[in-house]
Amino acid sequence: MSTLKHLFDSNRQWAADVKRDNPEFFSELSKQQAPEYLWIGCSDSRVPANQIVRLPPGEVFVHRNIANIVVHTDLNCLSVIQYAVEVIKVKHIVVCGHYGCGGIKAAMEDQDHGLMDNWLGHIKDVARSHAHKLEGLAYQAKQDLLCELNIIEQVSNVCSSTIVKKAWKSGADLTVHGWVYGINDGIIKDLDTSISSTTQLENR
Repeated sequence: MSTLKHLFDSNRQWAADVKRDNPEFFSELSKQQAPEYLWIGCSDSRVPANQIVRLPPGEVFVHRNIANIVVHTDLNCLSVIQYAVEVIKVKHIVVCGHYGCGGIKAAMEDQDHGLMDNWLGHIKDVARSHAHKLEGLAYQAKQDLLCELNIIEQVSNVCSSTIVKKAWKSGADLTVHGWVYGINDGIIKDLDTSISSTTQLENR
């Protein structure tokens, strides 16, 4: 059985490098967790939250799943949001998808993906709701737009959660953002869908 020794070796080298640059890093990191950001992103291995915004460990609280979906029946995701908002008291929730998302692509295909199709159904719902915007577009343009529309939909879902509404009602300084990351150039695009109050949500 493989022990993945190369990963353990790499970890030790990384820890040594970090301690060389900042001898107190791990002792300080172990004392508390107080990030200002909750990142809800895709599971894609090419989109590492901390690295693409150049923040060190401890600065971003992260939840990831296929195609960065937020639904009110997903207790895993909702538990993360609740902990981030009520315990850590983050100030920003970022829903970040990415162009070239395999989940978006799979949702556009007329194929059987097994169990995953139940999850992809949420993306297909977004596509149906915005069919007039997607109709007539070339395949790549359609995929990119659906990626953006899905992010915007998930921002709304985060904002519509009882957790976020309760936080706003209590006066919490909390903003929900929608971003999309370009794997081909490493650049994040703001979709200009930031919401920081129930009033803003209702007036969208």
